Amino acid sequence: MSNKRTSSGTGPKQRQLRVGELIRRTLSDMLNRAEIHDPDLNRMSITIGEVSLSTDLKVATVYVMPLMGTVTVDEAIAALARNKYALRRRLGAEMTLKYAPDLRFRPDETFDRLDETRRLFADEKVQRDIAAQDGDEAE
Repeated sequence: MSNKRTSSGTGPKQRQLRVGELIRRTLSDMLNRAEIHDPDLNRMSITIGEVSLSTDLKVATVYVMPLMGTVTVDEAIAALARNKYALRRRLGAEMTLKYAPDLRFRPDETFDRLDETRRLFADEKVQRDIAAQDGDEAE
């Protein structure tokens, strides 16, 4: 019997999810407390929706969205990218990982997908199909 554990799933492993959530919380706290010495970044209110990690935990993709429409997503990502090394250094100091992951910032499109999903469910053709499917299950 082999000692190697293999997984047939293609999703993230439990460790990736745990470390990603820890990074998300730590980065959110750093931005909330304005610990990075960049006045432009500190004026922005940015939410971090998700952090996904590579399998070796060396690259973290951070999905961000500015709040209250004060700045555009591109401006927020540019400010975060300018301060990427300071964020990474602080992250490494606060966490107990062997390596502080390289941070890559991307726009969080979750809200856009949610709006599109709501729009699709409100479509009358979809409502008719749902009603017909519910009628078939009742019989």
